[in-house]
Amino acid sequence: MGEPKFSRPKTQTPTHPWKQARIDEEHALKEKYGLKKVGGMREIWREKSALRRHRNQAMKLIGRVDSSEGHYANEKEQLLGSLYKKGLLQEGADVGDVLEINVEHMLSRRLQSVVYYRGLAPSMRAARNLIVHGHICIGEQRMTVPGYHVLKEEEEQLRYSQNSPFSDPEHSFRKELELRRVSEDNEVQVADEDPTEVSQEQVQDGESSEEKGDE
Repeated sequence: MGEPKFSRPKTQTPTHPWKQARIDEEHALKEKYGLKKVGGMREIWREKSALRRHRNQAMKLIGRVDSSEGHYANEKEQLLGSLYKKGLLQEGADVGDVLEINVEHMLSRRLQSVVYYRGLAPSMRAARNLIVHGHICIGEQRMTVPGYHVLKEEEEQLRYSQNSPFSDPEHSFRKELELRRVSEDNEVQVADEDPTEVSQEQVQDGESSEEKGDE
């Protein structure tokens, strides 16, 4: 039964710990989202456990013949409202859309991921270091937990802490970050250009040079 004053862990470990496909998938997620090198798997299991609870609740509501009124209607609204606030669902989503959420959606809502996506860090690993060392805050609250799930309304309040040297726009770190962002934008613009137009211009230049050579 356990001690009543101590809550049981909510993280479920894999039923089979040595499946190679699952291990490879989790290693790829650990590298992509910059999770802990030792213990990063447990962070993934924590997100999978939370996702499993959301799906179980959604399937229970889907299985009801009529969930449009009464207790189940309130439970449905609360579930959809909660997942919308967490940034996991779009406005106007239905309970069936909960089953489309995957573990990458869960990992992308962690503070570490949002700091990187907002352009406050050059990489996922750097975002984790900034958070752990107290350089990131939401509003006036300094955040030191990389796994905190950022609410949709908190995204605009995400910034560098006042006591952090990185809050100065003239800091070398901020300048390097801006230069990196500009170079990445330029690369995207070059990649978006139509290669057929360039090739046609090259063909025309080649034809004109050949005509001059014949003359």
